[in-house]
Amino acid sequence: MSWQLEFMSAQQRLLLKPLLSKCDGPMSARKGMDLMAGLVFRHPPLLRHYLRDQNLHWFACGRCKPGKAILYFHGGGYVAGSPETHTGMLGRLSQLSELEVCAPDYRLAPEAIAPAAFEDCLAAWDALMAQGFAPKDVIIGGDSAGGGLAMAVLSELCNRGTLPAGAFAFSPVVDFTMQSESLQRNKDSEAILPSELFEALADIILAGFDASDPRISPIFGTFPECCPVLIQYSDSEILQDDALRMCDRLRDFGARVEMQVEAGAPHVWQLLDGWVPEARASLKQVAKFAQDSLAETRR
Repeated sequence: MSWQLEFMSAQQRLLLKPLLSKCDGPMSARKGMDLMAGLVFRHPPLLRHYLRDQNLHWFACGRCKPGKAILYFHGGGYVAGSPETHTGMLGRLSQLSELEVCAPDYRLAPEAIAPAAFEDCLAAWDALMAQGFAPKDVIIGGDSAGGGLAMAVLSELCNRGTLPAGAFAFSPVVDFTMQSESLQRNKDSEAILPSELFEALADIILAGFDASDPRISPIFGTFPECCPVLIQYSDSEILQDDALRMCDRLRDFGARVEMQVEAGAPHVWQLLDGWVPEARASLKQVAKFAQDSLAETRR
C-alpha cells in the first residue's frame, strides 16, 4: 500500500465515515457526494463532456476509437451521485482506454424506487443500440450501486443473447438480502461505509420491492453464455463478499472472470485518481481489459 493510499484511507475513516453514519437521508447524501466531487475528485486536462439523446452524458479525453464505447453506471447507493460526480474518473478512463464513456443520469430513490434505476440503465443500452452501436462494440461497467446495476444489466443481456464485449465492476453492491458476511466482518476495517447504512438504504430503495429480485440483487441472476468480466474490490471493505460471491456466481455459468483485489483500500478507491497511485493502476487495468475484450470480439 502506498503512503498516499494509507493517508487517504485514514482521513476517510476519521472524517467521512462518521459523517455518513449520521447522514439523515438522501438529500444529505447527495449534497455530500456533490461536495466530494467538487473538492476531491480530479479531472484530467482537455476533458470533453457533452449530452446526447436519452439524457446520456458522454465523456472523452484524448483520441477515441470511433464506434466503440464504455457504458458506465455511477455509484451512490441508489440515492446519490450522477454522471457529473464521476466526471474526473470517467474522463481518465476514457483517456486510458481510448474510448468514449457514456453514463446515463438514471433515476434515484426515494423519488423512484427499485427497479427504476435498472430500467433506466437498460434503456441506456437500448439507446446505444438504436444509435448504431453493436453489442460487441460496447463494454459495460459501474461502481458500487452502479457496479450492481452493471451486473443486473449483464444478466438481462445474457438472457437476451445480446452480449456486450465485456463487463467490469468496482466493489459492486449485488445482494440486498444482505447475506454477505463481510458486512459485519469488515465493519471496523471499512474506511468509508458504515455497515448500518445498508439497512437504512434498503428500506428507502426497495420500499416493498423484492430484495431477491435480480434487477436489484444480481447475485440471484442468471448469466448464460456470459462475456468476460473484471471485478475489482478491497479486502477491507464491507462489500468484499458481494464481490467474491458475484465472481463465483458468474463462474457457475462458465464466465471467464478476473478478480483484482487491493489490500486495505477504501471503497471505490478508483475515484481517487490523481491522489493515490493505486487508483491510476486500477483504471489502467480496466482500460486494458476493455481494449482486450473489444479486440477479442473482432476475431
